[in-house]
Amino acid sequence: YRRDQLRQRWAEMAAKADVASARALVEGARGESLSVGSPVARLVISRIGLDEIVVEGVGADELNAAPGHLLGSPLPGASGNPVISAHRDRHFHRLGDVQVGDTIETETRQQRVRWVVVQRRVIDEHTPALFSATTPTLTLTTCWPIRYLGSAPDRLVLTARPIAKNSHTRDL
Repeated sequence: YRRDQLRQRWAEMAAKADVASARALVEGARGESLSVGSPVARLVISRIGLDEIVVEGVGADELNAAPGHLLGSPLPGASGNPVISAHRDRHFHRLGDVQVGDTIETETRQQRVRWVVVQRRVIDEHTPALFSATTPTLTLTTCWPIRYLGSAPDRLVLTARPIAKNSHTRDL
């Protein structure tokens, strides 16, 4: 149910964003703030059947509802390293099947980006998983091992680089 609500809000926000973009071009202004829990992107990994709306924030409420975008990291496609995390037993339950060379698609209100996975690694709980980047990079994280009952302090970290951008396409 929450998933359907997020999809509906995403569609409504996309329509509003189209109107706002047109208005901004006329007025010469643009910008909006993101609130915790609001939909900020769509994440698609076709090979594993993943198609999720990403919400702002990685708190318990956000990660229970959807994959979360790490506060303070850029949105997918912007310069820098956006980080998206999700629970291994929910939205990222098949993330362990993603391999180097697989493609990922993201869509924000500003653009659609196609990514290729360039690195897959498992790190322990004491190794930093996050890094800064000056070029567009995408990082997906979840606990590891994925199919394990109990505490899983290690992390699966996937790193991707953009391979194509299209700011005018809405369909994934």
